[in-house]
Amino acid sequence: MKKTLGTLIAEIRKQKGMTQLELAEKMGVTDKAVSKWERDLSCPDIASLPTLAETLGVSVDELLQVKNGRSPTPVGDVARIADTVLKGVALAMGVAAAVLAAMEQLDQKSAAIMLGTGLACAAATLLKKQKQ
Repeated sequence: MKKTLGTLIAEIRKQKGMTQLELAEKMGVTDKAVSKWERDLSCPDIASLPTLAETLGVSVDELLQVKNGRSPTPVGDVARIADTVLKGVALAMGVAAAVLAAMEQLDQKSAAIMLGTGLACAAATLLKKQKQ
């Protein structure tokens, strides 16, 4: 089970034999700030994470409990999102071209660009499926 950031900071600090005040001084914050981090009432500023990790003798990945070799966002999720976006663009371009043409607000060049963009997006989703 994943520990909270505060729990992990407290655990590593204690393993290093450091007090909250000592960690605070090395980080340039108050001991009250460190206490709040450790009780999960607040978090260290993101810009200070490298310094915190170095002070505690761990990597930022270890501090944030990032698994080695894995991206924070699974590749499957990114692929599904990209597929959905491409389908949405294809549909939007087709609908927009049809509506604007019906309203006689679309010239041929713009219609060709819109439909071409929509077809390219639709083709990209089909090509991706064929490769799988």
